[in-house]
Amino acid sequence: MKTIISSLLFIFVISQSSFAQDCNDVVKVCERYLKGKEGKTLFISDGQVYTAFLDREKAEFRTTFFGGSKYRIAASAGSEDDYVIFTVKDLKGNIIFTNKNHKNSPYWDFVVPNTIPVIIETELDLDKKVTGCAVMLIGFKQ
Repeated sequence: MKTIISSLLFIFVISQSSFAQDCNDVVKVCERYLKGKEGKTLFISDGQVYTAFLDREKAEFRTTFFGGSKYRIAASAGSEDDYVIFTVKDLKGNIIFTNKNHKNSPYWDFVVPNTIPVIIETELDLDKKVTGCAVMLIGFKQ
């Protein structure tokens, strides 16, 4: 029995470190979207790494965009740019933006005229990837 528990614990630890490594790699891909072609930071991260392991479901994140600020939402789930669909909604559920209408573009730049709380849903494009770590970053221009 002790051997079985030790084996299961080992498998759990290995799978968690593998998941963390996979997500860390995706974070690095996503961070590139906050930078320009020469690697210069164009958008400063809000300090949060919005991460979800998705398996045919959606993840939901809540944030507030402040009026007059320029933002970039960047999302990735791996080496391809178009794995993640993200949808920004107001609190009533009205869609403000979805990258699904833009070939799943990995980022979107925008300015909000007034401060607004939003819900951002992320999901994998099931035609391209059905399971994996999805990462979203939100950056702003100073």
